[in-house]
Amino acid sequence: MDKQEIYKLLQQVKTGMVTPEEAVLQLKMQPFEELGYAKVDHHRGLRQGVAEVIYGASKTAQQIAGIVASLRSTGQKTVLITRLSAEAADFLVTQQSEFTYYEIARVGIVGKIPKPSVKGKIIIATGGTSDMAVAEEAALTAEALGNEVIRMYDVGVAGLHRVLSKLDVLMQARVVVAVAGMEGALASVVGGLVDCPVIAVPTSVGYGAAFGGLAALLAMLNSCASGVSVVNIDNGFGAGYLASMINQMGEQQI
Repeated sequence: MDKQEIYKLLQQVKTGMVTPEEAVLQLKMQPFEELGYAKVDHHRGLRQGVAEVIYGASKTAQQIAGIVASLRSTGQKTVLITRLSAEAADFLVTQQSEFTYYEIARVGIVGKIPKPSVKGKIIIATGGTSDMAVAEEAALTAEALGNEVIRMYDVGVAGLHRVLSKLDVLMQARVVVAVAGMEGALASVVGGLVDCPVIAVPTSVGYGAAFGGLAALLAMLNSCASGVSVVNIDNGFGAGYLASMINQMGEQQI
């Protein structure tokens, strides 16, 4: 049950269509559903503004399908599943009529991606094409949460003219997600160009001394550009989620 449904229920109590006792019963039944292998949090959207997202790794296809069914049963229109294997996606196709699998990002979405609910734009930029999987996870997360996303891929520091040619686009952003492996320099470059928050995402792309993304992580943490924050290695979901929160808060202040 999201905020809009809560308001509707309270309005029904106000008009006498629903008794206070019936309303209390509905609310008591909503917080979570016990499935044995999962406690599905139906009040996540009410508490945090965003409904529960399913982390697909290490879950069976049947478990994921059960959690999806529980979320959909309460009226959740869009269910986001991250780190979803192709095999589990094949099973979900047989269970849900409105299901799309994005193979590069390993993201599944049940229902439709909503139209942007705010005016602000989120830019997702990558150092190279090899960073696209993480970037797409961030982009699809932000889109599923109701944001307009502009993708700006392969604009890394090996050819600075590429990102500099997009300055007019960068300046339109309310928040930029900079995704890069190797030495992770893209976040610092972008941070020195824009007047909005930059979320840096180190990726595990790189040769041996990149240490699976650790070099990029440390470089981003040590960025001398102000306004740069950093999420964990390969955490596209976390970056997309945080970018959405910033974008939504920016809308409230206008």
